[in-house]
Amino acid sequence: MTWGSPVSVIAIIALCYAGWLIGTWIRARPGYPVEGEFGGIVHKTDGPGTDRKIELLASENGQLKGQISRLEERIAVLERIVTDKAVRLGDEIDSLR
Repeated sequence: MTWGSPVSVIAIIALCYAGWLIGTWIRARPGYPVEGEFGGIVHKTDGPGTDRKIELLASENGQLKGQISRLEERIAVLERIVTDKAVRLGDEIDSLR
């Protein structure tokens, strides 16, 4: 096979095309913008259920924030109980001496 034969020319064209396809796939897979058909930039579009997922995550986020605030209140009460008992316990120890 010589470099001037049609087979080598077609092989070179096929390799270039395969390289372009692989490069485009690597860039498009994580969501980077790629070139379109006529040189324009094409951005990744969101799937059909993206809005619904965002709404569900927002509602779950609100629920978790409420739960965290309730837990913080409970921890504050427990801290108050523990510190009050520690003061009383110190007084009881002093009275025993």
